[in-house]
Amino acid sequence: MNKSESKYFATAARMDEAFLTLLEKKDFAYITVKEICEAAGVNRSTFYLHYETMADLLSESVSHMNEQFLTYMKKDSQTFVTKLRDCPLDELYLITPEYLTPYLGYVKENQRLFRTALEKAATLRLEDSYTGLFRHVIAPILDRYGIPQQDRRYIMAFYIQGLMAIISEWLRNDCADSIAYVVDMIQRCVKRRKEET
Repeated sequence: MNKSESKYFATAARMDEAFLTLLEKKDFAYITVKEICEAAGVNRSTFYLHYETMADLLSESVSHMNEQFLTYMKKDSQTFVTKLRDCPLDELYLITPEYLTPYLGYVKENQRLFRTALEKAATLRLEDSYTGLFRHVIAPILDRYGIPQQDRRYIMAFYIQGLMAIISEWLRNDCADSIAYVVDMIQRCVKRRKEET
């Protein structure tokens, strides 16, 4: 990466951080380009060099948030993927406190951004962010269980929408319930579903 590319990305990162800081104080609908530019120390024209709309900035901020989460998790993704291929079937279960607790902790710490992202899910095309998850994590699990290809999109839609519904409800209540309670609720819902099949 050359110096100008580095400067370009550093400026984008400053605007992302400014946006996230503002989002902690006020709703997305009330944040202006001017406020972001002032907080990031950039000109308005610089904002439009990077983004066409505020929705573009929100989308990039969600990507930035996902990158931060991967750092937050501090997991070696290759080791994780290898474990999915090699572990016994009874350990092939992602809805455990080991995986859910750090994720829900991150959601709670960044609840305003998550709430905004969920409210703007259609605009942000959040379903696209599940493509990588599906390909690298969920698909190998479904392979191990021998789930037919034609069934997979329905199964994934069911589980992803169910998990997101629980998290959305938790966010609507300002994450008042404990993380342990939400983990238990997710596990109970998934367990009931598994018992029905």
